[in-house]
Amino acid sequence: MTQAKGGRVVLVHGLWMNGLAMLPLGRRLECCGFAVNRHGYQSVRRDLRENARRLASVCEKSGAPLNLVGHSLGGLLIMTMLREHPQIKVHRVVLLGSPYANSAAAQGMTRFASSRGLLGHTIQDWLRQPRPPVPDGVELGVIAGDLSFGLGRLFAPLPGPNDGVVMLEETHVPGAADSIVLHTSHSAMLVSPAVAHATCAFLRNGRFIP
Repeated sequence: MTQAKGGRVVLVHGLWMNGLAMLPLGRRLECCGFAVNRHGYQSVRRDLRENARRLASVCEKSGAPLNLVGHSLGGLLIMTMLREHPQIKVHRVVLLGSPYANSAAAQGMTRFASSRGLLGHTIQDWLRQPRPPVPDGVELGVIAGDLSFGLGRLFAPLPGPNDGVVMLEETHVPGAADSIVLHTSHSAMLVSPAVAHATCAFLRNGRFIP
C-alpha cells in the first residue's frame, strides 16, 4: 500500500463477500487522496477472534496512523480487532451499515439449522459477545441506509427504518463521533457515490460535513 496525501485506509468487506466487493469504494477513496488496501477474510469458515487477529496483522504492516472502513460484518470485525489488539494505532473508523447493537436478520436466520451454517462463525460469535466500546483516541463515524431493499426482510421483520438488512437502531454505536443516514440500501452502499463522499469527509475531518 503506497503513501498518499490523505493517509492510509484498510477496507474490510462484509458477510459472504471478498475484497473485490470494496473495489468501487476503494477507487473513490483513492481519488479522494487516500492509499487504500482491501482486506479479504473468510467470513463463514473462520471465527471472529481469528479473523480479528489476521486483520490486526495486516494493520501492523500498514503502519500508523491508519484509518479503517468496514461494511456490515466488516465493521464488527474492526471493532473486535480494536478491542483485542490495542497495540494497533488507528485514527478514524467508518462503519457502513454495521449491525453493532444487534441483527434481527441474523437472529432470524439462526432459528434454522441450515441457515446457521450459512451465517458462519464470525457473525454468530459477535452476537454472543458484549459489544466492544469505541477505544480512547479513535474517532468513529456511522453511516446507515434507509432504503429498505434486501434479503434481511426474508428472515425477520424489520419494523423500523432499515436498509433491507439492518435497522437504523441496530447501527447505533455509543461514543461515535458522528452518524449520518443516506438513502441507500445495504448492498448499494458499496457502489454509492454519496456513501463514498461521506466516508471521505469523515476520514478527512472527523465529521460528516453536509
